Amino acid sequence: MHDFNALPHWFPERAEARLKTLYADYQVSPTLHRIIELVLEHKQRIDVQVREKWNQEDAILITYGDSIINEGEMPLHSLHRFLTENLQGVLNSVHILPFFPYSSDDGFSVIDYYEVNENLGSWDDIEAIADDFNLMADVVINHCSRENLWFIDYINNVAPGRDYFIEMETDTDVSQVVRPRNTPLLVPVHTRRGTTHVWATFSEDQVDLDFRNPEVLIEFVRILLLYIEKGARYVRLDAIAFLWKELDTRCIHLRETHEVVKLFRDIVDAVAPHCILITETNVPNGENISYFGHSDEAHMVYQFSLPPLLLHALHRGDAEYLTQWAIDYPRPPAGCTYLNFTASHDGIGLRPLEGLLPDDHVSELIDAMHEYGGYVAMKSNPDGVDSPYEINITLFDALKGTHDGIDQWQVPRFLCSQTVMLTIQGIPALYIHSLTACPNDYYGVEDTGRTRSINRHSWNQGELQQLLSNRDMPNAIVFRELCRRLTIRRQQQAFHPDSDQRTVDLGRAFFSLWRIGETQQILCISNVTRQVQTVLLPSQVADHEVSRWHDH
Repeated sequence: MHDFNALPHWFPERAEARLKTLYADYQVSPTLHRIIELVLEHKQRIDVQVREKWNQEDAILITYGDSIINEGEMPLHSLHRFLTENLQGVLNSVHILPFFPYSSDDGFSVIDYYEVNENLGSWDDIEAIADDFNLMADVVINHCSRENLWFIDYINNVAPGRDYFIEMETDTDVSQVVRPRNTPLLVPVHTRRGTTHVWATFSEDQVDLDFRNPEVLIEFVRILLLYIEKGARYVRLDAIAFLWKELDTRCIHLRETHEVVKLFRDIVDAVAPHCILITETNVPNGENISYFGHSDEAHMVYQFSLPPLLLHALHRGDAEYLTQWAIDYPRPPAGCTYLNFTASHDGIGLRPLEGLLPDDHVSELIDAMHEYGGYVAMKSNPDGVDSPYEINITLFDALKGTHDGIDQWQVPRFLCSQTVMLTIQGIPALYIHSLTACPNDYYGVEDTGRTRSINRHSWNQGELQQLLSNRDMPNAIVFRELCRRLTIRRQQQAFHPDSDQRTVDLGRAFFSLWRIGETQQILCISNVTRQVQTVLLPSQVADHEVSRWHDH
């Protein structure tokens, strides 16, 4: 028996209201009861931390579990040692991309949500890292691998998995469905009942789960709670925008999807109020920030428009559009903030540029990235025409030049990109291949046949340490300087995620922000051109008189 008084008084009623939006009346009560049982069961084992939600010391490293490898050692051991030896006191958080058994897409086709990939390590290794760093874990919630036991059940017509997936006739009209890929949406499956077709938003090996079945929701409540129990402080809901499917709709951002996010937020707030729920939605700006809700959905959303806008500004040496975006974009609601990043395991999204850049500027940027060795992935549109979806390239190589061609300013231009990201309101997240100035990995592309592998290199630890110890190598210069700037940043109260931010227009050559904290104010100025520029510091910024400037 569980003590229902251990739950916040508001939780049962609020959860029930969410479920009434999702399911038929007869399904609500049993589903609610099972969710409450799970919440109470895990609450007993979750170590609740009493701490501030976030502050200026927070910065996240994005990495795969095997981004650092060392012969004869489990990759999670190698990663943990790299973190403690090189980044203690610099970054306090780490996002380990899906560390579960998988069949494709470098972890995002999950075979077993409850186990750690034995080629990486064990739950003990994950918990050890979580003891030293704030851990972000992925809930790959939209789909699972064809090799997942749930899908094997589907093939064999065995409960519960036989009811976990979306089966459609091939002549079903799915033309309205928003797609992030140009592969077929309905893919064939050979089952005991004959050949069927199932919904697969991302790839043939990533089969979408049917959340119209409350058993699927309960399964993922259990997964969410397990990851928190194992030490996750940040929980990332991968590809959440596509969660709920309803024919004759776009099948993206549906009301039911938002209700599931709200339910997960309720669970997190009830069980582990120190934890932070993050939504990953690589979509245009207005759609992306809808996942804040009314401060009742995600605590954090990815700042998806920042990477391509910043790349554009540095490529053209012109901050006009970046500045206008910073002036216009909504400040986060109370209790929420942005996750700012410039690169990740995925490509640089182009959909977040919709409505922010002229089409000819986007085309020019794509052409330049081709010239610098990158690729462009496509997506299918409802009209049947494919369009660019993302650029696949390492950010370091993406900044090797400008619209005038390759030049000698790659390192300072790249450092400028990271410094801009560190100043923007929110929490910064640095991809490990940005921190180490990794060039394009063409061997990885050739080996896997996937263009995203260009930015998913696995460093041999000895090779990486040798590069970082040579002070003249670009890898060492970038790593050393970013560590220095991160260390400075964490000491400045003005960079607290809740501190106010004003955009200061100093002309197209500069991107400038005024960060206003309770005890400190900082004017951040970045020269986005390849020329030396002179700027006249104002005596008044955003209604604040400034008698004397001090350089940090």
